[in-house]
Order: sequence, then C-alpha cells, then structure tokens
Amino acid sequence: MTDEEEYSSFDDMVKDLEERIRKDEKELYGGKMVEEALNPKNIGELKSPDGAARMTDSHGDTMQIHLKVEGETISDCKFITDARGPTVAFGSVITELVKGKTIEEALKIEANDIVSVLGGLPKDDEHTPELAVNTLRAALEDYKKKL
Repeated sequence: MTDEEEYSSFDDMVKDLEERIRKDEKELYGGKMVEEALNPKNIGELKSPDGAARMTDSHGDTMQIHLKVEGETISDCKFITDARGPTVAFGSVITELVKGKTIEEALKIEANDIVSVLGGLPKDDEHTPELAVNTLRAALEDYKKKL
C-alpha cells in the first residue's frame, strides 16, 4: 500500500503522525509529564512580584519565577522558561506546589517532590527539576531580602 492509498488526505496523514508522536512522548516521559508540558499552569509574569529570580543551568535552559506573598503565605506564583517540554512541566508543577505554602514550607520543596508529582523522568532530564527548585529558592531569597 502506498502512502497515497493509506491516507485520504494530507490532514489525515498529519493527524496520524501527531497521534504517533504523542504516544511515543507518553511512553518516554509519562502521561502526566506530557499533560503538564502541553497544558502548563501559571505561565507568565506577575506585575510587581514580591520575589523573583531568573536562572540558567549548565545545559543553557533558563527559568524565571515570580512570587506574590500575602502575610506569610505564597498567594500566587508564575514562571517563564525558554526550554522544552520537561522544563515547562516542572515549572508548572513547582508553581502549583508553592501556592498556599509559607516561605519556610516552600524552601523545603525538593526536586524529588516535583518528580513524584510527574511520575518520574528520563535520565537525560535529571537536571530539569533542579533548575525549577534552584530558581524557586532564589526567588524566595529575593523576597526575604526585601523584608
């Protein structure tokens, strides 16, 4: 069977290719990681953040985190990254994890906390949660300096 016989249109071929790519991504990264990467939460910047930081890791990936703190509690958190899917997923998860936590509670978040939410990660991406955690800690320290 030729490609022309297999697909009735170019759109059908593209749809089939996208479905195969998504299936491969889910096998490699896991369903939760792919879901967070494709539908991230808390992307963007906060106007006048109470704490903010931007970091670049040794792989050249950059993440920025902004915090809004009310009283002793982190009320909002947003992130921006120039990196690919896993970094987007980790930024999404870490911003969700810190909302509603105190500064001291947020400082205790570790890379493995983020990994457990996502169900693991491939060996090539082991540095990714560290970028999210280190950027969060730097944003928390920025907040503490402003007190």
